Amino acid sequence: MRVIAAGLLLGLVLSLTATAANAIDLAELAPCRPAAARLCDRSGGMTWANLLRCGATLAAQSWRVSNECRAVLRKYGQL
Repeated sequence: MRVIAAGLLLGLVLSLTATAANAIDLAELAPCRPAAARLCDRSGGMTWANLLRCGATLAAQSWRVSNECRAVLRKYGQL
């Protein structure tokens, strides 16, 4: 019984570690925040969730965003 419990605990720890490793670092999105404030829908407030949703808008208007923001968009597959 202890072996099964230890295996389950190990599986849980590994899955949480993998999830944290693949998470988006919100500090990396900061260069796009000014462009998102100008170009994206702000009716729901200027939250990080809305910033994540407006990636397609920023990509479509990539000539109007900073080089740093374009680098972030490229990193996450928007450009």
